[in-house]
Amino acid sequence: MRGLFWPLSLLLLSLQPWEIQLQSAGPRCYTGPLDLVFVIDSSRSVRPFEFETMRQFLVGLLRSLDVGLNATRVGVIQYSSQVQSVFPLGAFSRREDMERAISAVVPLAQGTMTGLAIQYAMNVAFSEAEGARPPEERVPRVLVIVTDGRPQDRVAEVAAQARARGIEIYAVGVQRADVGSLRAMASPPLDQHVFLVESFDLIQEFGLQFQGRLCGKDLCAEWGHGCQHQCVNAPGTFYCTCNSGYKLAPDNKNCLAMDLCAEGTHGCEHLCVNSLDSYFCRCRAGFALQQDQKSCRAIDYCSFGNHSCQHECVNTLEGPQCICREGHDLLPDGRSCRVRDFCNGVDHGCEFQCVSEGLSFRCLCPEGRRLQADGKSCDRCREGHVDLVLLVDGSKSVRPQNFELVKRFVNQIVDFLDVSPEGTRIGLVQFSSRVRTEFPLGRYGTAAEVKQAVLAVEYMERGTMTGLALRHMVEHSFSEAQGARPRDLNVPRVGLVFTDGRSQDDISVWAARAKEEGIVMYAVGVGKAVEEELREIASEPSELHVSYAPDFSTMTHLLENLKGSICPEEGISAGTELRSPCECESLVEFQGRTLGALESLTRNPDRAPGGTGEPAD
Repeated sequence: MRGLFWPLSLLLLSLQPWEIQLQSAGPRCYTGPLDLVFVIDSSRSVRPFEFETMRQFLVGLLRSLDVGLNATRVGVIQYSSQVQSVFPLGAFSRREDMERAISAVVPLAQGTMTGLAIQYAMNVAFSEAEGARPPEERVPRVLVIVTDGRPQDRVAEVAAQARARGIEIYAVGVQRADVGSLRAMASPPLDQHVFLVESFDLIQEFGLQFQGRLCGKDLCAEWGHGCQHQCVNAPGTFYCTCNSGYKLAPDNKNCLAMDLCAEGTHGCEHLCVNSLDSYFCRCRAGFALQQDQKSCRAIDYCSFGNHSCQHECVNTLEGPQCICREGHDLLPDGRSCRVRDFCNGVDHGCEFQCVSEGLSFRCLCPEGRRLQADGKSCDRCREGHVDLVLLVDGSKSVRPQNFELVKRFVNQIVDFLDVSPEGTRIGLVQFSSRVRTEFPLGRYGTAAEVKQAVLAVEYMERGTMTGLALRHMVEHSFSEAQGARPRDLNVPRVGLVFTDGRSQDDISVWAARAKEEGIVMYAVGVGKAVEEELREIASEPSELHVSYAPDFSTMTHLLENLKGSICPEEGISAGTELRSPCECESLVEFQGRTLGALESLTRNPDRAPGGTGEPAD
């Protein structure tokens, strides 16, 4: 099995520093354009001094390559239980910048998910977005995997997919590596792509052989290549490319003029016009070409100063058009404006009463109820029946001290709710890279019990899988098994998601599913939370269901918004309609009249309907 084990003579080379060996190996090799990605095992089994040896190996190998945007592009990935890009193919064109990035790498020190790393390299690292050259340029793609152990996931299938996409894989095993796994990953022939090194001290020997594989002759200069335009060297071969404005003919040697506009890569915002071996962009009527010669801007007709608008002028494709400021309507002459009664002329959104005030309006609430922070709705009663599930972000970006602030914030929410088995039930779910139910809806019946349980929650750390948390909430948290009341009781179901960053998985499916299930969703973001994700999670209108604070210390200002939103005006319990406690006086009066009537009937049974007294109604 040639290529798997190093001959004893090469051990003597380990006495020389890696950089000295490269200098003795001769001038920097010529490989032609190449996209080269290194996948480095930084699991916990790789000891610190071994990782440092691997780091020196990478730096030394870089110094032997013809690095550049038009030559060899290099990307580096490290992996353990997760995958981390050290730098992508398109990040650096200078060797010094690459060396600095490699020197700054901190090992992940977790498991060994080699299959996950290959999947990342295939789908992400070799993508054009990361700097890989397009397939039509036929630049070889080479993946070098360096590992010291047995993978904890499957590698054969994903490696076969990578090879099928044209990625050449070198598998380098060090010390404790599993030979069978190396062979499953590598490209054929295996004796040229599988290497087993006895220790990290000898890893530079692989570098010398790998350098020899990549280095080759300038075949374009030595052979009659027959390329009409350009010849490009590749390891062991060459291929033809064409000048700008041309594409390779089916014979892979001659070049044909391209319809660049038809290729769809011109970047023109409006119209593309072919011109010989090039193209130029043109804008539609009403627009002018910008300095980048691609994008278009609307012509500012209003700036010409002849619009005669009383208030404001706006540009349209047909020319300038007058509009009026808020609180005014445009008159038939198309230029003048008059004030309007806001309450009659706009959808003011006031829950109870709208009052016009000059060029604006304000909302009023009935006696005994206060206007909410949105300026439109009125506060609700403290009492109410709600099944409330809180999804709390426990990712590592939150940090322990801030997580304690989050728990305090949750308990402040609990303080303004009527927590009881018949009133509001509260459940708490924490999520990071996984999801954990801290306590379900049906566990605690008092606010004190809920607050004590919240304070006892332990911080999870790790990633931010918000989509996974939403799925857990929909499928489990609002089930009757976890304490949610049956749907036929019409108890409102409310979900509140608290997060401080972008989700690492997709949220759209389960955010939509939650709302389809009738769950009223609120989203609270802090710090680096993404507004688009918060709006996607929250119910409509987003202005009432999305809250944001720039940092954890300023979260308390969000409480007033949540107070007026979470607590419902009505609820259903045990099949009986519950009127708003705001109507308490009416209920007491009705109860008094009913009890008085029952007492009277008890003393005078003859007056009961159907008795010997007055006839029944």
